[in-house]
Amino acid sequence: MSEIKNICVYCASSPQIAPVYFEAAERLGYLLAEKGINLIDGAGKVGLMGCLNNTVLAAGGTVTGVIPRFMVERGWHHSGLTQLMETETMHERKELMTKMSDAVIALPGGCGTMEELLEIITWKQLGLYDKPIVILNTCGFYNPLIEMLEKAIDQHFMRREHEALWEIAFTPDEAVNLCCTIPLWNKEIRKFAEV
Repeated sequence: MSEIKNICVYCASSPQIAPVYFEAAERLGYLLAEKGINLIDGAGKVGLMGCLNNTVLAAGGTVTGVIPRFMVERGWHHSGLTQLMETETMHERKELMTKMSDAVIALPGGCGTMEELLEIITWKQLGLYDKPIVILNTCGFYNPLIEMLEKAIDQHFMRREHEALWEIAFTPDEAVNLCCTIPLWNKEIRKFAEV
């Protein structure tokens, strides 16, 4: 296990979701600030991302936001972050967020969040990312995706060993604890990349 200094969080930018999701984002923000863990995210100013950013900053923590230039030009970025890093493309954004992180937590979200989550799981499967990946399954939001991943394993699209690529948490406290206790992934697992 390595020391967790930076956690990358994938999450929704929609402001129209149920309060329970915002409550979980707030709790996660307080925990990160309290533990002195820098938040890395997509630099958004609304939705769960905006809530998370505001909470970490209000609690005295730090936030590194990574966002493509075209989004900054549209004014979608949070202007009060500790550090704002602009990229040319979405791909560069995701790669930079990943490189700077010591762990990843996925909060509920739409296509963008799920795409980021599935990509980082794939990178771990291929031995390109060896750090903790935690799915924060607030109110069972990710149950269908978890069932789909289990189905892929059951029907031999993935190996049973791949089930250990991610961990599932049900509270922000559990998610942060998992990030701090899951050992690094053995990159030799890439031998299992072929089913």
